[in-house]
Amino acid sequence: MPYINRPGGVRLHAEVTGRSDAPVVLLIQGLGTDKNGWVLQRFGMATRYRTIAFDNRGSGRSTTPTEPFTLEDMADDAAAVLEHFGVSSAHIVGASMGGAISQILAVKHARLVRSLTLVCTACRNKPWRNELLRHWADTANVRGMREWANDSARWLIGPRSFRRLAPALSWLGPFATYRPSKGFTAQVDAIVSTDDSMVAELSSITAPTLVVVGNQDILTPRADSEEIAERIAHAELVVISGAAHGLMVEHASTFNPIVFDFIDRSEFEQRQAASPAIASA
Repeated sequence: MPYINRPGGVRLHAEVTGRSDAPVVLLIQGLGTDKNGWVLQRFGMATRYRTIAFDNRGSGRSTTPTEPFTLEDMADDAAAVLEHFGVSSAHIVGASMGGAISQILAVKHARLVRSLTLVCTACRNKPWRNELLRHWADTANVRGMREWANDSARWLIGPRSFRRLAPALSWLGPFATYRPSKGFTAQVDAIVSTDDSMVAELSSITAPTLVVVGNQDILTPRADSEEIAERIAHAELVVISGAAHGLMVEHASTFNPIVFDFIDRSEFEQRQAASPAIASA
């Protein structure tokens, strides 16, 4: 299980699954979530893709820096993970905060992005959401991560799914309550300190882009995804009925085929586009 060294003494933990000769998919998770948040996707992808999942700084087995960091730093981390494994370009799938990181990656490191899937995310901060995130950080610091999980659950999981998924909430995704609050709070600070200047640069993204949102998502509502899809040329928008913010878990049986099909189409189209150049070389 390799680690990638980054400036400032940061170490990123990553895991690779799937065939070594297959197209590469990089999975970037959201606030407080480690690579296990992708467990329902990674094993489904293993037979057709080479997947790389890593813990963002401040989560999982990766380091929590002593100094503040930004979402741009985290996008640079994602680029460093790909470069560590010798990957020249990959299909990027980012959820929530990971979706914001993925947008920055696609703007700043466009050559690394073969396609872009943005899930339950947004391209700008909103006052009400920043206020909520600060409240979550205060709760985690004062009352602990388990109390934060209890407080935030209604924002992340749809009411119909909550009872069904309750046994898994202690180890899946943002409900990793065994983690100290320091890394979680540092990630919140990275989100709320990000300005909206990146929004104007989304139009520069040329990679095939899929935007996915649940129609019951109250943390990053449909309007956030619609704005992203409007700003990125030729982006596809898919709304999953009955799904909330944790749609990768609660609606994996719907979510996975949508994403897998998009990646397959993107890979096929790019290989087809490259064929004439290969033939004439």
